[in-house]
Amino acid sequence: MNKLYIGNVSEQASALDLESIFEEWKIPFSAPFLVKSGYAFVDCPDEKVAMRAIDTLSGKVELHGKVLEVEHSVPKRQRSCKVQIRNIPPHMQWEVLDGLLAQYGTVESCEQVNTDTETAVVNVRYAAKDQAREALDKLNGFLMENYALKVSYIPDETAAADAPAVGGRRGFNPRGPPRQGSPTLGARPKLQSDVPLRMLVPTQFVGAIIGKEGATIRNITKQTHSKIDIHRKENAGAAEKPITVHSTPEGCSSACRNIMEIMQKEAIDTKITEEVPLKILAHNNFVGRLIGKEGRNLKKIEQDTDTKITISPLQDLTLYNPERTITVKGTLEACAKAEEEIMKKIRESYENDVAAMHLQSNLIPGLNLNALGIFPGAASGGMSPSVVSGPPAGAQAGYQSFGPQVESETVHLFIPALAVGAIIGKQGQHIKQLSRFAGASIKIAPADENDTKQRMVIITGPPEAQFKAQGRIFGKLKEENFFGPKEEVKLEAHIKVPSFAAGRVIGKGGKTVNELQNLTSAEVVVPRDQTPDENDQVVVKITGHFYASQLAQRKIQEIISQVRRQQQPKASATGPPVARRK
Repeated sequence: MNKLYIGNVSEQASALDLESIFEEWKIPFSAPFLVKSGYAFVDCPDEKVAMRAIDTLSGKVELHGKVLEVEHSVPKRQRSCKVQIRNIPPHMQWEVLDGLLAQYGTVESCEQVNTDTETAVVNVRYAAKDQAREALDKLNGFLMENYALKVSYIPDETAAADAPAVGGRRGFNPRGPPRQGSPTLGARPKLQSDVPLRMLVPTQFVGAIIGKEGATIRNITKQTHSKIDIHRKENAGAAEKPITVHSTPEGCSSACRNIMEIMQKEAIDTKITEEVPLKILAHNNFVGRLIGKEGRNLKKIEQDTDTKITISPLQDLTLYNPERTITVKGTLEACAKAEEEIMKKIRESYENDVAAMHLQSNLIPGLNLNALGIFPGAASGGMSPSVVSGPPAGAQAGYQSFGPQVESETVHLFIPALAVGAIIGKQGQHIKQLSRFAGASIKIAPADENDTKQRMVIITGPPEAQFKAQGRIFGKLKEENFFGPKEEVKLEAHIKVPSFAAGRVIGKGGKTVNELQNLTSAEVVVPRDQTPDENDQVVVKITGHFYASQLAQRKIQEIISQVRRQQQPKASATGPPVARRK
């Protein structure tokens, strides 16, 4: 398994270019690069180097404007029953993984591969070829917490010899009876509910929580069947440090109670008189639903648990720190009950968002959700440490392109008139920050006298920028409670299409537009008897929740591109020949 296939290679790329990339990332290769049209092959000295090349380069490194795809090179005749699954969360239990793999067929073997990466890698053999194929199709890009799985074939006859199973890697338990202190899940594990508990604790208590030579934290981990990360190196000199607890909801609550007990005892021993509150970190995307319309959800939790709960202001957020601090004051018992209720609401919100994302995102061609960094299921998502060391991936050019030519688009998004202030922000800071993050031009149109309830937001930029800008606007409206806690944010978007393509969007007898609505769950309307504007364009109206609207926009843009491509030969037939790009 030492031979690599490199895909999505630019026609301009040479063997020397690829050699330079491997040398830059200190990845040795044992034979010259074989470069074909759009792809290449190379041999690595051993399997470990090949795995490092895949993890380091695939989907992350760009060459001549194209993001490389790197995977094991497996001839078609050897693509049988074996697949390799990479980027598995390091603390994932075997029971959870087994439950996922079993959805696609009978798993004959599942062996962990020893790698240098933090995430886990397994080689899986299914009973039949079609089962392996379905697992590869369905699991590639599948989100487990905030990790997107990567799946590829491995040569069937050599995998067992090349990749011996190893056990005992920290955080990933070997197959068989769970070791003492290992989390065990029920017969039907909930794959998406493992939302970690994030806490902020005073820095002076961190030593007591860790204990002498780590004894206290190990004991908590063992008792509560959890994995606990204390982020001591973050925020050097800060008065508080974040702690992340990975476990079942019950395990998280138990660990939280233990940590609060230690802090309370330490406060007494060091004669600290002020109250030590419980502080929970939550991604801003969930906070609006936690608060509820007119604060009803939060008030109910306060009443039911006899606590006082406050939430840090929106002004404290930055693109690099999307979490807000939920401060709970009360007795230890009351705070523990409040933590259960708060995290229950956050987990519900997370699962709803992930369900919506999976429903739509796999249908948007070329969209790399992990790189966009908008939603909790995607990049930073509140599942990662409170302060990211650099800009989120979505703020860089690390996303995949939607196609060879990424053209700018203009979308008119209609928001409640009362929400304009929230979108603009104090002295225009929010809209400026959003524009920089998305890489799009965002403007609020002047109020229309005929419609005082809605205002038009004009967004101009390529598809990735549209996705990020519109996603943040939908999220902002939810956070600011312009929609109820159980109510989807549904907005109307207008895009202009060339009048000659409008008929294709509608289709014969309305067939295409009906199929669009069924596929995307958005309402798509091409108003009849429109007079084209000065650019010979007409308006298409799209109404729906974020993913539905995005998918409809992308599908309509695909139709327009197809129509334009079909017209190109006719236009060039009468003109000079077009030189092929090298």
